[in-house]
Amino acid sequence: MKQNSELYIENGVLKKYLEKEAPVVIPDSLTSIGILQFSDCNSLKIIVIPDSVTYIGYSAFSSCKSLTSIIIPDSVTSIDAKAFYDCTSLKSIIIPDSVTYIGDGTFYGCESLTNIIIPNSITSIGASVFSGCKSLVSIVIPDSVTYIGDSAFSCCKSLVSVVIPDNVTYIGNWAFYNCENLTSVTLPNSINYIANSAFDGCKKLKI
Repeated sequence: MKQNSELYIENGVLKKYLEKEAPVVIPDSLTSIGILQFSDCNSLKIIVIPDSVTYIGYSAFSSCKSLTSIIIPDSVTSIDAKAFYDCTSLKSIIIPDSVTYIGDGTFYGCESLTNIIIPNSITSIGASVFSGCKSLVSIVIPDSVTYIGDSAFSCCKSLVSVVIPDNVTYIGNWAFYNCENLTSVTLPNSINYIANSAFDGCKKLKI
């Protein structure tokens, strides 16, 4: 096991993080950020992820209440479920085209996140990925997406309009539930299934 300041690394995988006030720079020997590795690190504000990292694990940064921004390098291909769950101060994040998988609930409860661009490499937006992102005012869904899961954008209370791209065939239960300021949704002819509850609570929406 290698000790690097507040980081403990074994075989290229982060095993332990001792919470400090200083910004965290992950060494380029790291290939994976494992399960819950930075979870509940409330003093963590800035983190630099090196190009060596390919995988961000389950709840890796969940409930990092002071984390404001993060840049994911082009080397990352997979972001597991709840990776940034409840990061209430997170305002911006850049997801590169290298990412092909974003797990369920990845940005759930990121209430300060104002906008996000989903890369063309993503084909599915899973359950609750952006649920509770109440400051989210815009979202760009790429043409590559075919599936929008249950509660994917539920309770995004600042969201005003959404354009569903032409290749989407499925919109799940409560996908846009309680998006109370949503006034405009553009739906393509490609859709085969829209759950009855998909737009429940969207008081200003007329379809």
